[in-house]
Amino acid sequence: MNSNWLLVDTSETVRLAAEHLQKASVLGIDTEYDSFRYFKEKLCLIQIYAPEITCILDATTDLDFSFLARPFKSKSTVKILHAADNDIRLLKRDYGFEFQNIFDTHRAGMILGFQQLSLDKMIREFLGVELKKSKKMQRSRWDHRPLTAKQLEYAVQDVTLLPALYEKQKAALREKRLETSAKEAFAKIASASWQERAFDRRGYSKIKGYYALAGEQRELLKKLYVWRFERAREANCAVFMFLSDEKLAKLAQNRDGIQDILSPEKYRRYGNDLKQLLQSGAEPH
Repeated sequence: MNSNWLLVDTSETVRLAAEHLQKASVLGIDTEYDSFRYFKEKLCLIQIYAPEITCILDATTDLDFSFLARPFKSKSTVKILHAADNDIRLLKRDYGFEFQNIFDTHRAGMILGFQQLSLDKMIREFLGVELKKSKKMQRSRWDHRPLTAKQLEYAVQDVTLLPALYEKQKAALREKRLETSAKEAFAKIASASWQERAFDRRGYSKIKGYYALAGEQRELLKKLYVWRFERAREANCAVFMFLSDEKLAKLAQNRDGIQDILSPEKYRRYGNDLKQLLQSGAEPH
């Protein structure tokens, strides 16, 4: 693991990070976020490599990271990311950052004609280095504190090789006269913006057992499906974790069994709401 790294989770470490990152001409950037357990993806870490230090910024704090606005928007500072779309969307959503002069190593690999575009494959191809990427670590609880030593190691390794990969890919793009195409693609990625999760209006019909339900039960399931989406959004909880499809179907079939179907906490919080919905047939609100 790169020993020269800094966990930015206090006002003092923010000051130190600002000193290093604002003067760098090249930055390697990555994020860790949880899109599995939350309705709205939760940004947890921002990793930024600069020539002298790698900073791991704790995005679960309320610390002021506004010092990043200038280098992110700067035309003279190169920002290197891999598959940058989601990183940029979340950084714009949570901090209002704007981006110019980015280099996306994933898109560069695609433009150069490669089929296998994961970061470890790109690093192996261009740098001859084996990057050990753990799927288990990638899916770990980045929202939990404190972070483990293995999580920090994973976070640091993701960005430290980006500048070297950038140099190799930039040379390859120049050699094949693909620089203009790459710049146009990078500019489009830099303009990406976050959009809220779309509501699948016919999603209730995909729930297992839907077509075996009676007409009235189907209507109840449809209302429950809308209700779940709205409540999951309010709670910022993944829809399936808030209330499973199986439980929705059970509620539609057994409107008097709410207490048996829901967990005690869910019943306490939403029991009355569901009783009104199921018993009166009122539209969800």
